[in-house]
Amino acid sequence: MVKMKGFKGFKTYALVTGAASGMGRIYSLQLAQKGYNIIMVDINAAGLQETERIVREAIEASAEISREHKDAFRMLSIAQDLSVAEAADKIHAVTEAAGCVVEVLVNNAGVMYCQGIAETSERMLNIIMMVHMYTPLMLCRKYVIGMKERKCGYILNISSLAAWMIWPGIGMYGSTKRFVRDYSRELRIECQKTGVSVTNAYFGAVDTPLVPLKDSLRKLARALTVMISPEKAVDEALKATFKRRKGTMPGLLNKIFKPLCIIIPDCILGWIYRKAAPYLMKV
Repeated sequence: MVKMKGFKGFKTYALVTGAASGMGRIYSLQLAQKGYNIIMVDINAAGLQETERIVREAIEASAEISREHKDAFRMLSIAQDLSVAEAADKIHAVTEAAGCVVEVLVNNAGVMYCQGIAETSERMLNIIMMVHMYTPLMLCRKYVIGMKERKCGYILNISSLAAWMIWPGIGMYGSTKRFVRDYSRELRIECQKTGVSVTNAYFGAVDTPLVPLKDSLRKLARALTVMISPEKAVDEALKATFKRRKGTMPGLLNKIFKPLCIIIPDCILGWIYRKAAPYLMKV
């Protein structure tokens, strides 16, 4: 469990997108252990039920949380497709109707694919732009107003090491993550002196189903520390968020790799793409 000062007593809420599995489930669990009621958002309703079961059982089993606080704990599940234009409006309407005071917003939901831009379907291009760019931006826009009024709020946006990478097969993914990086910085500047902070997490490869690797390559990536565990990624991201840092990039090799990504010549990247193209997924 991530070590953070001050148990919140289940008085306010943390909203986590992509909460049905993977890192979203871990964010939900750790924020609940911190004392936040949890709003879970995902297109996968069955996965949300499983996350709720896991989190509730963990809170109930905790010896550090009083019976009074356990009885006060609340969770709200919202099954919502984040790739539609009205997603943020619907989510906000549900939380407002339920009287949820959102103090923490974690824009965790993501879509990963490996394919050249011209070969990627229009459907997938729309999904990745909506899920990574439009809906998180609209959620920030809607919830930051109340955070400013209360003079307290934390926003965690998930960018990526790919924000600095023009890398064969993930060009569109990286482009959306650059957008996240840049609008988060702008929002952070706008929120100065308001009690609201905006933090970016720049992950490299995290060991979740979102990263499509064979088991042998996954083991090698772990051994080389190129790929980190989702628990470590969430720990680092939440530590940075509650310390109100502007960003975090877990993993020493990621920090080393970042400047290299910037200086690799286009001719080398083109050669890599031509070699890799036959193996990229079709979406």
